[in-house]
Amino acid sequence: MMYTIYLVEDEISLNQLISSYLRQEGWDVVSFTDGEEARAAIAREPHLWILDIMLPGVDGYQLIREIKKENEAIPVIFISARDADLDRIVGLELGSDDYLAKPFQTRELIIRVRKLFERVYGKTKEADLAASPPAPVVVSPYTIDGHARTVKRGADQEVELTSKEFDLLMHFVSHAGQVVQREHILNEVWGEDYFGTDRVVDDLIWRLRKKMPELRLETVYGFGYRLVKR
Repeated sequence: MMYTIYLVEDEISLNQLISSYLRQEGWDVVSFTDGEEARAAIAREPHLWILDIMLPGVDGYQLIREIKKENEAIPVIFISARDADLDRIVGLELGSDDYLAKPFQTRELIIRVRKLFERVYGKTKEADLAASPPAPVVVSPYTIDGHARTVKRGADQEVELTSKEFDLLMHFVSHAGQVVQREHILNEVWGEDYFGTDRVVDDLIWRLRKKMPELRLETVYGFGYRLVKR
């Protein structure tokens, strides 16, 4: 199951940044930069709305009223740079499920979205994966079996990877074609509680490239890395 998120944020650079991070989590993101445009999409009923309060035209308060009128069960996260306490209270009164005051760490938003999905929709996605293991993925010339945690080149040449190397590989496979930032890799592969230099990411990528030289793992200078599937 892929969750669909509708993001309404009129600051274009912030809209693009948030959208990029959300998509790196594997979520489908539709972004809007004004309230009128977002209002026209209410009937489509995504899994989550992320609303800025201050918007040109129709503001976030009006949008949440209409969203909840259409379907009260759809969760909403408010984001705002205004009076945090007032907006949080008004948002709760109107039915928002969470609130973040600007400026905020994008990683915090990701964590809140995850927890909200789990609370509202349960662990359906994880349960489905456990009941039906994913089929092996081919990233030519390699075949990657995420369930058995094995990698083969061709029909029978096995590539021996450490647990961390395999975790990193699977992270790139699940975000194939997307540019993934070093910070994102660090949080996902090493965990949010990891304390240390992000150079470990570069070192692990170097080892992965050495063991899988035909893997098209590109460096996007100044941003991160991208796996290109053949």
